[in-house]
Amino acid sequence: MTDVQDRWLSVEEICQHLGVSSDTVYLWIDRSAMPAHKMGRNWKFKREQVDAWMEAGGAAGDAREEASESGAI
Repeated sequence: MTDVQDRWLSVEEICQHLGVSSDTVYLWIDRSAMPAHKMGRNWKFKREQVDAWMEAGGAAGDAREEASESGAI
């Protein structure tokens, strides 16, 4: 039997898991190589891959870039 925690997550589910908006997720996919897989027209995610990417600082570079562009740095 497949573990429920091991299933593919939708954009909405990964947003809820990370506490960010869908715009942020799409930005991370585009700019920061967030681990995501395109299935037809939909993006899908493995929770453990995204968690490892976040822990390794995958989104940190993008946050610094946004802050620099807005003049916060």
